Amino acid sequence: MPADAELLERHRKVLPDWLALYYDEPIEIVHASGRHVTDSRGRTYLDFFAGILTNAIGYGVAEISDAVRGQLDTGVVHTSTLYLIRKQVELAEQIAELSGIPDAKVFFTNSGTEANETALMLATQHRRSNQVLALRNSYHGRAFATIGITGNRGWSASSLSPLKVSYVHGGYRYRGPFSGYTDADYIAACVEDLRDVLQTTTAGDVAAMIVEPIQGVGGFNVPPDGMLAAFKEVLDEHGILLISDEVQTGWGRTGEHFWGIDAHGVTPDAMTFAKGLGNGLAIGGVIARPELMDCLRANSISTFGGNPMATAGAKATLDYLLDHDLQGNAAKQGDRVIGGLRELADRYDVIGDVRGKGLMIGVELVEPGAGHEPSPPAAGIVLEQTRERGLLVGKGGLHGNVVRLAPPMTLTDEETEDALEILGAAIATAQEELSR
Repeated sequence: MPADAELLERHRKVLPDWLALYYDEPIEIVHASGRHVTDSRGRTYLDFFAGILTNAIGYGVAEISDAVRGQLDTGVVHTSTLYLIRKQVELAEQIAELSGIPDAKVFFTNSGTEANETALMLATQHRRSNQVLALRNSYHGRAFATIGITGNRGWSASSLSPLKVSYVHGGYRYRGPFSGYTDADYIAACVEDLRDVLQTTTAGDVAAMIVEPIQGVGGFNVPPDGMLAAFKEVLDEHGILLISDEVQTGWGRTGEHFWGIDAHGVTPDAMTFAKGLGNGLAIGGVIARPELMDCLRANSISTFGGNPMATAGAKATLDYLLDHDLQGNAAKQGDRVIGGLRELADRYDVIGDVRGKGLMIGVELVEPGAGHEPSPPAAGIVLEQTRERGLLVGKGGLHGNVVRLAPPMTLTDEETEDALEILGAAIATAQEELSR
């Protein structure tokens, strides 16, 4: 039995059935460098999903490795927030300044889920209400409250929740009831829906609205620029807070802006972050206005959040990202990938939609010759075919029919062309197989 087949058998015996694995024959990644990873059988792949957008800089970056190694050499891997942590303070100062939130304060967690849980706790405490607004087709994590605000049944593990949640249109434009509208009409219709939801499904004293500027798990859905600013005008009429979930859209990945919400010309009351900041290290957090961040009156600490190891690596990651203008590279390479995919869409009607910004790109696949009917089988074929040809991609969307592309932001011109060639061959195979 091959080593990875044996590992798969052991995995299935001791890990949950609901813990998803990609591919008919799951792979174990044992080595990585740059934008490439190697599996236990010695096959090397160009990584276009980056550990679910987490390895934002790529693999084997000396500056990050040196920072982590330097912290290890001190012998101080952990202290807890009961003690001062220099790198935590330095990183918080830098993030607060980058946030655009006046006098911002930062609290570090271990993941995006935990960051969103914290933001919800702050908002509901500050507003003394457990009512929350979220977008349809949203995903914010897999803990109790974050599952409670998930607007995608494929990821809603429980109907139980500590929150009273109302869902608003605006997240999934391609299949929503306003899909054929112009940007202006789409925004107007979603704002009208928000007002209606507030009047009909809430008691009025809503704590917050939480939004992903681009829906991640939901299939990299992109609302029109300015929609969230229009929402904020309504929220401000009622004193409702706006939380921007930047777990996937932060750190310049969208190319045109450092934060996803910047495309809407509005400053939120709080932002959450995680994933790319640590380049693989476990770190997340919340940035908020001081009166919101300081509203808790009970004792609280974080045992592991913002620990010396994670913040040392994250500080090095953020410095590298800024020093090398990776936001600019994400814009450049993203334009090429999106353009190449749209050329493919002109040739293959298995592609229903190509969308995204920067290096956060979704390809929605549909049944050939059947209009907009979702095709999860097409996404499955593309997932397997790209792996077979040496490219790793992601999959998501409400119907499981969206191929998600989010490579490290250090992607090169040559790697972009290689990926487009592989994607073209994989999509052609999906078109052929489903057209028989």
